[in-house]
Amino acid sequence: MIADRWRAVQAKVAAACDRAGRAASEVTIVAVSKTHPASAVREAEAAGATDFGENYAQELATKQAELDLDLRWHYIGRLQRNKAKLVAGKVVLVHAVETTDLAQELGKRAGGVQPILLAVNLGGEATKGGVTGDNALAIARGLVATANIRLDGLMTMPPPAEDPEASRPIFEQLRALRDRLRDALGVPLPVLSMGMSGDYEVAIACGATHVRIGTAIFGTRPPVG
Repeated sequence: MIADRWRAVQAKVAAACDRAGRAASEVTIVAVSKTHPASAVREAEAAGATDFGENYAQELATKQAELDLDLRWHYIGRLQRNKAKLVAGKVVLVHAVETTDLAQELGKRAGGVQPILLAVNLGGEATKGGVTGDNALAIARGLVATANIRLDGLMTMPPPAEDPEASRPIFEQLRALRDRLRDALGVPLPVLSMGMSGDYEVAIACGATHVRIGTAIFGTRPPVG
């Protein structure tokens, strides 16, 4: 079942890329495996998935220890500084950094260069983390100056909506913000992490390079605890 859903998502991503005049290779599907068992990750990997996203540092560490697979792990949740040691140097990308303090902690523990993304809250939701569009440049400057950290781009999560098109303005704003920061900082910022199971096709049309897909691949998440 996971294999079938994976192939369906792959096909939809390829079709969305084709409509946008982009190559399917330009978009990384991050299979969000949070709260799903390691066996589900094995199934997805066997079907062809290579990139997996986790929201909780301890769960990431547990799965990495359990799975003897060559996987590209992404940390996509909000990360507390005291959990940075579980993530730094152990993932290809940290998607949701919003403070220089966290970046410094990751840099200290990375054992090399840790790629990160700046999390931006463009929907103005108090319940979500991320910097505002207004202070993104100031924070990005601090991230770029942090030792052992490479700022690769931006990520966002729009407010939930029934209509995928409702996310389009947020995605377009993120792309425009990325372009402004790229010009101001003089760094490439190639990554736009945006789009989830309900709106990833719209995100691809707006320039997403990484889409974070959980339910459409793994099904409904099991309860925590």
